[in-house]
Amino acid sequence: MNVTKSEVMITAGNKSQFPEHSLSEIAFAGKSNVGKSSLINSLINRKALARTSSQPGKTQTINFYNIQDSVIFVDLPGYGYAKASKEQRDKWGKLIESYLEERVQLKKVILLVDIRHEVGANDKMMYDWISHFHQSVIVVATKLDKIKRSQIQKHLSMIRKGLGLSGDDILVGFSSETKQGKDELWTIIENSININL
Repeated sequence: MNVTKSEVMITAGNKSQFPEHSLSEIAFAGKSNVGKSSLINSLINRKALARTSSQPGKTQTINFYNIQDSVIFVDLPGYGYAKASKEQRDKWGKLIESYLEERVQLKKVILLVDIRHEVGANDKMMYDWISHFHQSVIVVATKLDKIKRSQIQKHLSMIRKGLGLSGDDILVGFSSETKQGKDELWTIIENSININL
């Protein structure tokens, strides 16, 4: 969990650019602007390895990050961004789909949702897809610092119900501002792929 080495491996705009290696991959999925890049940066103690943007739909490629030569974090393009052209959205969709369905190195997909809002149709679709291929789904409810402490359990229950989480699934509240949930998430990641950083 004490990350001292992290680097961009490759930014892939198509399948042929996916890197060859033998490490486990953990992918981060979620709608545009849910905080995927901020979460990755928080986990690896870096300010800007994963590029963050206030403009939704900025990540249009699949970004691979080598963490400690032990695990690869994969930042997927955000889905559900209305301002992108249909053609662009279709292209991202096919790229994400081919990665999720065919990538043998992929061990876990972490789904990010915004704790402040009801679960959207795209989130539910993504959850259903992940749970079809993976036994237990890790869901991270981001922007934890944006709601009152007294509201946290209510909002987590709303997400649990909205996604229809099973008993095997894991739901973690997270804030990239306060780093709440960071240690818990690292433990979950380490346990799910049997590494100890």
